[in-house]
Amino acid sequence: MADNLPTEFDVVVVGTGLPESIIAAACARSGQRVLHVDSRNYYGGNWASFSFSGLLSWIKENQQKTDLSDECEEWRKLILEDEEAIPLSSKDKTIQHVEDFCFGDQDSAEGVEEAGALPKLPVFGAPAAQGVSPGPEKASPAAEGIPLGSEESPAAEGSPPGLEKENPAVESPGEEPQSPEAEQPPSCEGDGAGAAPGTAAGDPAPQPAQAEAAPSENAAQEPKKISYSQIVREGRRFNIDLVSKLLYSRGLLIELLIKSNVSRYAEFKNATRVLAFREGKVEQVPCSRADVFNSRQLTMVEKRMLMKFLTFCLDYEQHPEEYQAYESSTFAQFLQTRKLTPSLQHFILHSIAMVSETESSTLEGLQATKKFLQCLGRYGNTPFLFPLYGQGEIPQCFCRLCAVFGGIYCLRHAVRCLVLDRASGRCKAIVDHFGQRISANYFIVEDSYLSESTCTNVCYRQISRAVLITDQSVLNTDSEQQVSVLTVPPLEPGRAAVCAIELCSSTMTCMKDTYLVHLTCPSTKTAREDLEPVVQKLFNLNTEKETENEELEKPRVLWAVYFNMRDSSGVEKSSYAGLPSNVYVCSGPDSALGNDCAVKQAETIFREMFPTEEFCPPPPNPEDIIYDEDEIEPEESGLNNSPETKPETSAEESSSEGGAAVTREE
Repeated sequence: MADNLPTEFDVVVVGTGLPESIIAAACARSGQRVLHVDSRNYYGGNWASFSFSGLLSWIKENQQKTDLSDECEEWRKLILEDEEAIPLSSKDKTIQHVEDFCFGDQDSAEGVEEAGALPKLPVFGAPAAQGVSPGPEKASPAAEGIPLGSEESPAAEGSPPGLEKENPAVESPGEEPQSPEAEQPPSCEGDGAGAAPGTAAGDPAPQPAQAEAAPSENAAQEPKKISYSQIVREGRRFNIDLVSKLLYSRGLLIELLIKSNVSRYAEFKNATRVLAFREGKVEQVPCSRADVFNSRQLTMVEKRMLMKFLTFCLDYEQHPEEYQAYESSTFAQFLQTRKLTPSLQHFILHSIAMVSETESSTLEGLQATKKFLQCLGRYGNTPFLFPLYGQGEIPQCFCRLCAVFGGIYCLRHAVRCLVLDRASGRCKAIVDHFGQRISANYFIVEDSYLSESTCTNVCYRQISRAVLITDQSVLNTDSEQQVSVLTVPPLEPGRAAVCAIELCSSTMTCMKDTYLVHLTCPSTKTAREDLEPVVQKLFNLNTEKETENEELEKPRVLWAVYFNMRDSSGVEKSSYAGLPSNVYVCSGPDSALGNDCAVKQAETIFREMFPTEEFCPPPPNPEDIIYDEDEIEPEESGLNNSPETKPETSAEESSSEGGAAVTREE
C-alpha cells in the first residue's frame, strides 16, 4: 500500500508516455532513485495500444465529459505556510471529437465475450479508464520479428542507391555481444521485478493464445465476411495504437534501443511496401535500386532520371551549386527544375521525402529524401520497422529497463499537486491521492497532467486520427502479409496530406483475414471531417449488399473510429505559467511519421538534469562487475548476480530475476 512507498526519491516521473519512459529508464540506469506514476491503469498514455474491448472502453471514457470540479481537495491542508501548491489536472483533455462506427455485418454482439479476457480491474482514486485492459494478451507471432542488431538484407537483390549493405555477424538472442558497441538482438523474454509493464500487479500473467496458422500466400478471391461479433470475440488479437508511427531503421529511436539494449524486450517487422495514391489509384513506389530497375511503372528513361536524382540527394551537400538558387523555393518547385516527369515528382515528393507540397522548402525536402535513402537496406527493402504488438510496446520496454535498475512503478496512482518552496522557488515534493507527500530533486510531468491555469498561454496544435478495421488490403498482391505506408496528397487546397499505415495480422495487431489501417494528418477541422474524404476514396463504406463494381473492388471498412489528439510538441517550457526550474514537461505524440521528437526531448531533459551522466549507456558486462569482500553473498540476499553461475546473463536480467527493482501499482 501507499504507506510502504518511500517518501524520498531523486526523480519523480508523472505519466508513462514514450519521452517520460525514456527519461525514467535513463535516470534509473545512471543510478538515480526513480518513482514513475500514472493515474491511468495502463502504460503509455497517448502512446498506448489496446485490445478491441480496451479501445471500446477508452472510447466510452473519452466520449463522456465528466465534471470533476466538485472533487474533494483535502490535500490542500497538507500545504505549509511557506509553500505553494501547483494543482495538476485530474481529467485528460487531450482527446476530442471521438466518433466510432460499425460498417460490418450488424449482428448483435451482446453477450459475446472476448476470448481469453482477464477480469476487469478496479480503479482506485483517479478516474482512470474503467474496464480498459492494462495490456493486451500476446499471441505467438505468425512470422518472426526482426532482431535489432542483425541487419537483414533487402528482400529483393541489390543495394539502395549509393549505399552498401551492412553485414555484421548475426548474434542469436540471449548471447552477449562481443563489445559494448556491438548492436544487440532483442529478446521477448525477461522480466522487470514485480509486475512487468503491461501486466497489472497481482493479476495472473496472461497466457499466450494459440499461434495462428500462416496465411495462404495467394489472397482469396472473395474476402471472408467478418461480423462485428467475430471482432469482439477475437478482440485480444487486436493491438490498436492511439498514435501511428514507424521506426526509421537509422532513426534516433532504433539507435537508442540498440545502444541501451532495450531492443531485447521487443521484436520488429519490416515495412514491406511504400505506396502512392495517384490519379485515383494506389500503386507501389520503387525504393531500392532493385525496385527501380524491376519496376514496370517506369520507363527506362524515368528509371535513369530517378537513379540520377536519388544519387544526387545522398550527397547534395557536396553540390551546393545545384540547389542554392532554389533555397527560397518549395521542394515541389525545385523538383520541377530537375527535368523529372510528373509521376517521378509525385513519388519523390509524397512517398520518399513525404513532405508538404506547399510548405516544405528545398532543403527540407533534400534532407528528408536523404534520410529515407540512408535508412534503406539496413533491415529490409524499405526504411521502416514496426514493433510487433504495436507502438505501445516501446514505452513499456523502457519502463522495464527502469524497473530492472530499481525504478518503482505505480499505476492508478494520481498526483494532486506539485509543492513549491517559496524561498528557493523550486519544487520540493508531490502530494498523491492518498495524501502522501513524496519529495524529490527533479520532477518530469506529462503535458496532459498540467492544469488549465498552467497552460493558459500555450497554443496547441491538433492531430486528426482514424483507425479502421478492413477486410482486405488497399493493394492486393500475391502475399497478403504486407505492412504498407501510403501518403495521400491533399484532396483539396488548404488540407494536409494524409499518412496511412496498413498493418496485416502477422504484426500481431489484428485478427486473421483483417487489416488495421491508421490514418493521421495535422488537423484543420474535426478528425472525421479531415479524414473521411480519404477513407471514401480508398475504401468501401457501403453496408448494402448491392454496390457498384468500383466499390466492390475496394476494401470494406468493418469498423472505424475517428478522434482528435492534442499535439503539444514544440511548446517551449517558458510558455507554461509558474513552473519551477526543476519541473520538466514532456509533450504527447506529434504528427510526424517517426519518433525523433520524443527521443530528442528525452535526451535534452536528461542532460539538463544530469549533464555529467551518459544518456542510456550500454549495459555493463557481467564479467566486469566486481563485488566487495564485505558484500553479502548474492545467494543469501536473493540476488543471483554471480557471473560464474550465469555467465550469459546481463546485469539487467540478473537484477530483474533477483527482485532488486520493485514494480508497484497502487
